[in-house]
Amino acid sequence: MFSHRGNGHGTVVSVRITVLGCSGSVVGPDSAASGYLLRAPDTPPMVIDFGGGVLGALQRHLDPGSVHVLLSHLHADHCLDMPGLFVWRRYHPTPPKGKALLYGPSDTWSRLGAASSPYGGEIDDCSDIFDVHHWVDGEPVTFGTVTVVPRIVAHPTESYGMRFTDSTGASLAYSGDTGICDQLVELARGVDVFLCEASWTHSRIVRRTYICPAPKREGPRGGPASASSC
Repeated sequence: MFSHRGNGHGTVVSVRITVLGCSGSVVGPDSAASGYLLRAPDTPPMVIDFGGGVLGALQRHLDPGSVHVLLSHLHADHCLDMPGLFVWRRYHPTPPKGKALLYGPSDTWSRLGAASSPYGGEIDDCSDIFDVHHWVDGEPVTFGTVTVVPRIVAHPTESYGMRFTDSTGASLAYSGDTGICDQLVELARGVDVFLCEASWTHSRIVRRTYICPAPKREGPRGGPASASSC
């Protein structure tokens, strides 16, 4: 939990971040892969990344049907449990009302749809359960009282770090998977909490930096995504 003293009246508003899993690359014996639950006053709960085991861990805290999902990138250890969340939202005996928001890289809809489809070469159209949107580098998105700013970071695939700021100024930066880069420094500068994932390194690994082209704003069935209003 972290907080920020704001409004000039000594008011303290708390933001809670819960580690659902932090095992890198694969699920560990005692931890799910990457997934972090963020809760703030007057704001719908958000799960940042949804790797293997996160769906089970999330059930210890709240109904998975109540969360919005923010994906940093589409490596399996950051999104593997998303097809399970599709099932939860569609087929639970008391399914959630309305759609959840899903933000991620430019090919989120097609990649997750392919993973969820029971048939090879087909895509499970998740537009019945999610409004899918795609990060635009540096473009803020607001959820309740929390504003999220995504920044493209250094990783072999399209990957984003994020900075979260609530209405009082309380702030959290999340690195996602990245090497050191200017965008990461900008995201983390001056925040109350920096959630920075770490990984194995090896001198023989060649550092690769993903250079982001203008992302395709892919919507349901590959059409353009509309601007979000959260």
